Amino acid sequence: MLGAMNPPAPSQVLIALSTAPDEAAATAIARAMVEARVAACVNIVPQLRSIYRWRGRVEEAGEWLLLIKTAADRRTDLQRVLDELHPYEVPELVFIDVVDGLPAYLRWVLDETREGTPGTAA
Repeated sequence: MLGAMNPPAPSQVLIALSTAPDEAAATAIARAMVEARVAACVNIVPQLRSIYRWRGRVEEAGEWLLLIKTAADRRTDLQRVLDELHPYEVPELVFIDVVDGLPAYLRWVLDETREGTPGTAA
């Protein structure tokens, strides 16, 4: 039965948002995060358009959105991986608390961000 055993507190799980300049960068960052177990899953949303102010000018660029599912206690490690790999001078990284969710999924996110944990769901 899904979520029958000790559901985790939702606040233990975060969704992080970041953007990348292209598919190759987005894929490399996502794969590195999952391989390092700082993220359980990263969804890549292709070809969005960002409008932002940078160094006194309004800029516009095509980007790829990363929706990163992680454990709250892996936040610092996730930031380190992003800093190491991201091509931007100031990459976007914001965290959103998960306030509720399917207990089995929340447990899976926590399990998959631990060293040596075998995968159980995707």
